[in-house]
Amino acid sequence: MMVGEVGQQAVVHIFVTLFVLVLVWWSLQSFKFELFVRDPASPQGRVLYVLVVVALTYAVSQFLLDYVNWSLMLQYLF
Repeated sequence: MMVGEVGQQAVVHIFVTLFVLVLVWWSLQSFKFELFVRDPASPQGRVLYVLVVVALTYAVSQFLLDYVNWSLMLQYLF
């Protein structure tokens, strides 16, 4: 793998992760977080919210990036 390809792959990963982060943050705005957390406005509630956003972002972006990489590797099947 060339150095330029690694750099391009890093940029794609960063942009996909940031896009998914915004998407997850936006979609969780409609989630009733107060039903599961005693005081969602407290620092602990806010940190938990951020951790949930980060965990979902990582899972979804990793899935998307893996799917793209697996799709690109299909050319080596035949």
